[in-house]
Amino acid sequence: MDDYSLLDLFWTMLWFFLWIMWLFLLFRVIMDIFRDHTLSGWGKAGWLVFCIILPFLGVLVYVIARGKSMGERDIKQARANEAAFRDYVRDAAGSGGGGGKSHADELARLAELRDKGDLTPEEFQQAKAKILA
Repeated sequence: MDDYSLLDLFWTMLWFFLWIMWLFLLFRVIMDIFRDHTLSGWGKAGWLVFCIILPFLGVLVYVIARGKSMGERDIKQARANEAAFRDYVRDAAGSGGGGGKSHADELARLAELRDKGDLTPEEFQQAKAKILA
């Protein structure tokens, strides 16, 4: 143990960190291969075999050749996830009473009327209790 210096420990940790980063990149590339709808089945199989047989070269070539479209697919998926989340929140809020307006819409309208001075705080609380009941 005396011949293993602090510099050797640093180099070991650096190589371990780089290996972990490469594994993440490898899995990311494999996920992107399957996620790409423009790539044919044979294209997917070819890229997958290339990344499995020659992993370092395959991942490097894939990132160079298809990195831009990989980023575009990530952005497209993030936007789709955000839209799905917003739809879920809108659906979870539910629609309240009359006219298909949600509770949140009614409360916002009441708060606006209160802020304008058209409703007193007591009237606002009564209307709010009625909507939430």
